[in-house]
Amino acid sequence: QVRLVESGGGLVQSGGSLRLSCTASGNIGGIYSMDWYRQTPGEQRSMVATITTTDNTNYADSVRGRFTISRDAAKNIIYLQMTSLIPEDTGVYYCGADDRISDLRIDRHWGQGTQVTVSS
Repeated sequence: QVRLVESGGGLVQSGGSLRLSCTASGNIGGIYSMDWYRQTPGEQRSMVATITTTDNTNYADSVRGRFTISRDAAKNIIYLQMTSLIPEDTGVYYCGADDRISDLRIDRHWGQGTQVTVSS
């Protein structure tokens, strides 16, 4: 079983910065990609940033240049450094992981989410 635990959310003024962390534990040997998604009320979760075990990264257009995803492989932690925050960045941020169980099965894991609120 895989467990993902996020931390680092909070309230910040527009223009400020926050760093989110996500710690993976349990049977994590099959994880090949981790990511951050954001969800606002009434909307589906949308991808913010992804990182693979080979350190390939991808970003949503709305955050590229302002957010940076990184990982500490030794500690099984990924980070999302958020700068130049704007009110539109407000939402619940979820850490996710793709876990290859077998050639025919990939499991998706989610954390419990952490709230980020950017005030104008």
